[in-house]
Amino acid sequence: MMKKLVACALPFLALAVACGGDEKKPPQTPPPQPTATTADTTPPPKQEQMAVNVDNDIIKACNLKFTNVEDAPKFDYDSDELTPAEKDILSAIAKCLTTGPLKGRSVDLVGRADPRGETEYNMTLGAKRARHVHNFMGTLGVPSDKMHDTSRGELDSSGKDEAGWRLDRRVDVKLRQ
Repeated sequence: MMKKLVACALPFLALAVACGGDEKKPPQTPPPQPTATTADTTPPPKQEQMAVNVDNDIIKACNLKFTNVEDAPKFDYDSDELTPAEKDILSAIAKCLTTGPLKGRSVDLVGRADPRGETEYNMTLGAKRARHVHNFMGTLGVPSDKMHDTSRGELDSSGKDEAGWRLDRRVDVKLRQ
């Protein structure tokens, strides 16, 4: 029954995303508030957030200089905003796709979310994250037809706590085969 409901809702969801939707609709479940126990064991968030997970093929071809993307912080809770660090990485990828070794190649932009909101909300949030990356790279000259954005929402999320949920909140940038 739930699968049919989701399948019926997807065309309306796509329309809502295309029309902009309600960008500030809060998810159903608020983030957990830190307690003395969790605050003592959880490291404070880093100043710079990196919400993009870049495919190894792109890292190698574009000669990007950063270490373990999986360990990098991702989107803040209920956010689709890019930080200066993310914009720097996307700028390097855009340059590689427009004038560098990957000139003319296409990429998939896959928006993702943690599992704490409703399924439909998370699909919309993942789509907004992918669209935000798409629009930013478009301003840098990457042709729109070379970027294919989609959302997986919470479908592949694996986090069980804030540290894991941070890894779930991202946009994967993958070289299209």
